[in-house]
Amino acid sequence: QVQLVESGGGLVQPGGSLRLSCAASGIIFSFYAMGWYRQAPGKQRELVADITSGGSTNYADSVKGRFTISRDNFKNTVFLQMNSLKPDDTAVYYCYTRIREDGYWGKGTLVTVSS
Repeated sequence: QVQLVESGGGLVQPGGSLRLSCAASGIIFSFYAMGWYRQAPGKQRELVADITSGGSTNYADSVKGRFTISRDNFKNTVFLQMNSLKPDDTAVYYCYTRIREDGYWGKGTLVTVSS
């Protein structure tokens, strides 16, 4: 059974930083690409960043230069380092992976950027 569990969200002031983690179980983690998505109130879920099994990364234009995705295949964990946070980054952040035709989501972690 595939499980993805996010952690690390919280309240942060504009300009601050947070590091999100997503612990995966039930899969051979190193085989699969992983992604971070977010959904702000009243908006559609959108891709933030993803990382292939080989470590290649891709970012949404809105977070390039501020966010960094990485993975630790020994700990079965993917990270999202978020710097220079803005109020527009406020959202629930979800971890995602796809195995063949099946997609798997975590339950999400809330990030609130506010003074």
